[in-house]
Amino acid sequence: MVSTSDIRKGLCIKYNNDTYKVIEFLHVKPGKGPAFVRTKLKSLTSGKVLDNTFSGGSKIEEVRVETRKYQFLYADADGVTYNFMNTDDYNQITLQKEVLDAPDLLKEGEVVTIIVRAEDEQPLSVDMPLSVVLEVKATEPGVKGNTATNATKPATVETGARVNVPLFINEGDKIKVDTEKGTYLERVKS
Repeated sequence: MVSTSDIRKGLCIKYNNDTYKVIEFLHVKPGKGPAFVRTKLKSLTSGKVLDNTFSGGSKIEEVRVETRKYQFLYADADGVTYNFMNTDDYNQITLQKEVLDAPDLLKEGEVVTIIVRAEDEQPLSVDMPLSVVLEVKATEPGVKGNTATNATKPATVETGARVNVPLFINEGDKIKVDTEKGTYLERVKS
């Protein structure tokens, strides 16, 4: 059991007969009344996100988890299942698309962290790297001198995802994309 003061991003808890991962939290100490913690929880079985408030000092059942590094191998032809290989013992696992936070930004060979429930070795969630470098495959041609404005245009990257990029980005450029928000960060020089 953990207390509300131990709540942090990435903590896996048992709540309402389901396993949830804390994706956002905020400790609130109002001027009047007791402190509380606002959380955004993601179900690791269904993928649904819910907002919940825990009163200060509440006890929450923690789920014991382990993190392991896996390399993404390929997605099946149907695009519903994704195959990963453990980088330590080379065992392979297959996960459903719903378990992944940003499957459209996952490129073959990318190393991710998979959270596994310790008691039954059940994979719970996949943590992507903070950012990935992807090549732009299709976008409108860039125009020289369009770097001063915040105007953007849609671009399709090598994984098939669509990302809004600045006007100066051309096909073939490599860009860094934030995996949490799916947004452009910067152009990467080759």
